[in-house]
Amino acid sequence: MRRTRTGTRLRTRLRTRLRARSRTRSGVGRRAGNAVIGTVSAVALCSGAWLLSSGSASHPPPQPSAAQAAQTDQSDQSDQSARTARATAPSTGEHGTAPLPPSPPDRVRIPAIGVDTPLMGLGLTRQGSLDVPPPERKNLAGWYEAGTTPGERGTAIVAGHVDNKEGPAVFYELGALQKGRTIEVERRDGSVAVFTVHANEVYDAADFPDEKVYGAASRPELRVITCGGKYSKQTGYQGNVVVFAHLTAVR
Repeated sequence: MRRTRTGTRLRTRLRTRLRARSRTRSGVGRRAGNAVIGTVSAVALCSGAWLLSSGSASHPPPQPSAAQAAQTDQSDQSDQSARTARATAPSTGEHGTAPLPPSPPDRVRIPAIGVDTPLMGLGLTRQGSLDVPPPERKNLAGWYEAGTTPGERGTAIVAGHVDNKEGPAVFYELGALQKGRTIEVERRDGSVAVFTVHANEVYDAADFPDEKVYGAASRPELRVITCGGKYSKQTGYQGNVVVFAHLTAVR
């Protein structure tokens, strides 16, 4: 996304070991596999222009509570036993539903927070960062089209703005999304992938858990990311809100 002093800026920097492992898939074209995300580092560049211009800095967007955090066995990505448990968990039933074939997403809906928006494809900037929708299109979200498509096995990434100079944007209420709520993704093949939220967390940019957020998953998972954390009039938002969800139904 272009750097602008007035719009909210969300850039997720993908760096270090962006392994060039790509593949060709019908209907998707040649794109990087989920493994290219590998070890990454996320940096949110979010100015919070609306909070500053409206005098609302004392009333920032909602942030996830401790109750919405992942359970220990889900959040400790460095624990080998947790990795083994996830890898051997059934792909159907209470843990989720069977993976779908790849198909680009066209729309995302999060009924609990009133989100119903089209999705645009996002690539990487010259600096190796994940681009985001133009700041003036505050109600548009995007997905990382070089990675996993929502619904197939692996970790799919969706990102969008929390606000811009005009006011709240598409993911302004993301921090209020609770565990157990659903996220629906319309796919180009006509199916709707339904994900259930199992965690909603906020991280400071300096301590962003790269592997936990972007690491490969043994089941179909989704991450929805926006700006969040502490707010400073000088530097904007200091981190990211990240919603973790897994596929539980297909329509």
